[in-house]
Amino acid sequence: MLTNEIAAVRASAIDSMHRTLAGPQPFAAAQPRSLGGLAAELPGLTRRIAEWKAEYPDHHVTVGRAPQAGSIMLANNDYLSLADDGRIIGALRAALDDVKTETFMSGVFVQFLDAQSRYEREMAAFLGAEAVSLCQSGWAANDGLIQAIADAETPVYVDLYGHASLWQGIHSAGARPRPFRHNNMTHLASLIAKNGPGVILVDSVYSTSGDLCPLDKLCDLAEQTGCTLVVDESHGVGVFGPGGAGLVPAMGLEHRVHFRTFSLSKAMVGRGGIVAGTKRTLEYFRYTSRPAIFSSTVLPHEIAGFHATLDAVRGDDHRRARLFANTAYLRSGLRDVGIDVGNSPAPIISLIGGFEPGTAQLRDRLEDHGIFGAVFCAPATPKGRSLVRLTVNSGLTHADLDRVIHAVGQCRDLLVRDLRLEQAAA
Repeated sequence: MLTNEIAAVRASAIDSMHRTLAGPQPFAAAQPRSLGGLAAELPGLTRRIAEWKAEYPDHHVTVGRAPQAGSIMLANNDYLSLADDGRIIGALRAALDDVKTETFMSGVFVQFLDAQSRYEREMAAFLGAEAVSLCQSGWAANDGLIQAIADAETPVYVDLYGHASLWQGIHSAGARPRPFRHNNMTHLASLIAKNGPGVILVDSVYSTSGDLCPLDKLCDLAEQTGCTLVVDESHGVGVFGPGGAGLVPAMGLEHRVHFRTFSLSKAMVGRGGIVAGTKRTLEYFRYTSRPAIFSSTVLPHEIAGFHATLDAVRGDDHRRARLFANTAYLRSGLRDVGIDVGNSPAPIISLIGGFEPGTAQLRDRLEDHGIFGAVFCAPATPKGRSLVRLTVNSGLTHADLDRVIHAVGQCRDLLVRDLRLEQAAA
């Protein structure tokens, strides 16, 4: 009898819960679409997928052919050609054979790991920073830092071409983004005069254009207005500065930039991220940053790889010299065949295809010549300004670069003549 009463109460409770969750049913026309045995698909998702498929009926514009033997790869960010370096691979293998500590847990629980603490101290010394925190990725570094140092009351000023992770950090902080025109200090100053001091977010080297940020002018403005400055050095570390410490140290601005962040997946050929700043703020960051709290930490063998990579980056100045020589050779050769590639010394060269169909044609034409770049389109670039990015590395030969110059020269008719991206954002 008692069992029957319990069953009746349970059935009644479940029925009541279902009716409560369902509520009134005036929206019969907007019921989820059945997917057979799979979970139902909401109408909004059905519409968005249909719109996406209409725009990309075959495949996304970023998808080209698979490289073949002899192809020249200019699509990755291994600037110093360290991905297959024996010192790094050897350190990873040795660490995998000698793992004694399980770290499959949140970053807040691994502050006791000597290897991580040692690496953070070593990285801080390399950067000329007071302290460093190792993060799960460059995205986690930016997202976590901004939500730690800003809130809904904080004006956050972000360069229009700032990396998406900076914009995500603003969203995570509940702050309102106040974008300023790319590298335009006058526009930024006017926004600060209107809204007050806050946080300024920039890249040192912009990943889609290869432009350098005018960091000296930015530091002056931040100091004059009482703003906190965050510089994403993802494409600067390993490339610029003493030992590859980045564009901030290259310009002698270590003590004028409040926070630096970067991904370890570019010149540092790993999977992780760095936040550099004051000890006081980074202690707070470690225990309040949501990515640090709710995402599993990097693993011991990865940290061993980071150590070896840092040694290689600091010590292999010849790779940086070769990288800059290759960049200068390629830029000069492209100018000789009539291609406007700007004046930046960064090893990022963007070929603007304009709207996506034109950029797809550009990609295909380059791949016909065995040249593989990376396609960028909205939301990574403004609508109508998609591009093929060529990323130079130290391992390229002059013969390789001559092939690239010839191939790009054959694509002149597909390139947008006006390469000043700032005009699109003005």
